[in-house]
Amino acid sequence: MTDKPVIFFDGVCNLCNGFVQFIIKHDKYAKFRFAALQSDFAKQELLTKDISVKELSSVILLTEKGVFTKSTAALKIASQLNGFWKAACIFIIIPKFIRDFVYDIIAKNRYKWFGKDDHCMVPTPELKDRFLA
Repeated sequence: MTDKPVIFFDGVCNLCNGFVQFIIKHDKYAKFRFAALQSDFAKQELLTKDISVKELSSVILLTEKGVFTKSTAALKIASQLNGFWKAACIFIIIPKFIRDFVYDIIAKNRYKWFGKDDHCMVPTPELKDRFLA
């Protein structure tokens, strides 16, 4: 495990890659590290937490406080970003089953709506140290 929170994401999903790029842009102090769910690091690290990456269509946030998935992960990530994105954490008051219902609809249709790539995103040399393989 790294000393910083790790965001696990679907590396071939265009929406997920856009989300990662958004986080990088708004994470001024480089608080987060990233790993594609398809990576060996994700498979090994999440296995130690009893989480299988085979069936997951969720962003996963791994912190020292625990593992968060779906809408909770997205809101916890947003709360750590610079600017007014922190305000998104107000949505945590919406019951999780409602937030996750909306999340699941988007996750189920993400390839159809946003497309899919044949391979995982390759970080630029400047960002390489933030990605875990």
